[in-house]
Amino acid sequence: MAEAVLQRSVHSKILFIGTGRHTDVRVLERQHFAHAVVKCQGLKGKTTSQKIVSIMQLPLAMVTAARLMKKFKPDLVLGVGGYVTGPVLMAAKMLGVPTCIHEQNSVPGMANRKLGAFVDKVFLSMPGSQCYFDEGKCVLTGNPVRNELLAAAGPKKAEGEITLVVIGGSLGAHRVNTLMTESVARLQAEGKLSFQIIHQTGTADENAVRHQYEKIGVKAQVASFFDDMAALYKRADLVVSRAGATSLAEMTVLQLPMILIPYPYAADNHQQKNGEYLVKGGAAKMFIEKDLSADILSEEIRGLLLSEKEREKMSVAAGRLARPEATEAIVNECEKLIIQ
Repeated sequence: MAEAVLQRSVHSKILFIGTGRHTDVRVLERQHFAHAVVKCQGLKGKTTSQKIVSIMQLPLAMVTAARLMKKFKPDLVLGVGGYVTGPVLMAAKMLGVPTCIHEQNSVPGMANRKLGAFVDKVFLSMPGSQCYFDEGKCVLTGNPVRNELLAAAGPKKAEGEITLVVIGGSLGAHRVNTLMTESVARLQAEGKLSFQIIHQTGTADENAVRHQYEKIGVKAQVASFFDDMAALYKRADLVVSRAGATSLAEMTVLQLPMILIPYPYAADNHQQKNGEYLVKGGAAKMFIEKDLSADILSEEIRGLLLSEKEREKMSVAAGRLARPEATEAIVNECEKLIIQ
């Protein structure tokens, strides 16, 4: 979003406000955007004492946010969920600054549900999410996808060895990693398929997964994280993944057939709801983790890797669900809020 704003006007100024978490720092340190920190914590899933601390932090967080607003003088504030958006958007609203939020998932988190009552616009990624908000404020835009991924959404890779991409992620990756190594062991033992694997494991399981693939004797590229996701997706014939909103937006834009294993502890079970939208559209097959075994997963992978026709059918369906224009749509709506 920030890059799109700067592309329209090089004189625009961007300020990211976060909590100083490692993830925020890791992403922003590679960017040229200004950033600031507002100290606050969430309420959901916390103990009583933690909730008390969180509530006590709110007044100071709002004061800090108001000071940032007065110094930066924004024309608009966009929130993307998470507890830091609460004090920042409330401070902006009190100062008369136009506000909006973007909801990535099919089921909004607590912060966005509360904020939806007073922001000026609510941008949605998936149909059906408008039932949680004032429908008059809602605009179905899709989920923004980075430029390098949009650029990779061209012709498919040249014919060659079949490539299976596994995106374990970080939280909750261990079960996916275990299921995959066990499934691949079964496929390799059968000897009916020739394929290679690219597997993003998350930090904890990288060495163990690499060792398992070496032991099995399958060609595998294993890493905790891959920075160039565009190059990774470009090589994929089939993806096994969690069902986070950003990943799904990327994979539909690149028209990839998917096997989804939603993270079972996601808030409000939103990953399963995300996945159901793609399954209904014909772009993915989905399995609930507690019901999934290596036998079931290996059978599903085998069927899809052997059937180019089925993969192509899912690829076309993914393209129908994709919204590559999402970023532009949100920027257009933001501009309307500023000039109205």
